[in-house]
Amino acid sequence: MKRILLMDDSPIVLEATRTALEVAGYDVVCANDLAQLSQARERGPTDLVLMDVQMPEAFGDDVALTLRHAYGIAAPIYLLSSLDESDLAERVTWAQIDGFISKHLGLDGIVDRVRHILPVDGPR
Repeated sequence: MKRILLMDDSPIVLEATRTALEVAGYDVVCANDLAQLSQARERGPTDLVLMDVQMPEAFGDDVALTLRHAYGIAAPIYLLSSLDESDLAERVTWAQIDGFISKHLGLDGIVDRVRHILPVDGPR
């Protein structure tokens, strides 16, 4: 089963997104702060990282940059945010990560984008 690391500071968004992705066939590991992110990384390989941008402790694009370049995370990293898409595109370029998914798509749209990025079937 493909594993997704999902980080968001909103418990409601975190739970709703986790549930939608698990129903779609993914194993989802959640983190709502940097301490939980560190613990989640220790649970094993991740196939996709979804990172909220606006969090109290740090901006998601800063965390994503650190995950990619300081910790060597090779899995695709996508920002998950309700920010304007042009702002998100700039943040993706700055952090040198794979892309973004707008929260404005709703849960079904988020799941569809994740399925496109990381199909449920196939080797891990």
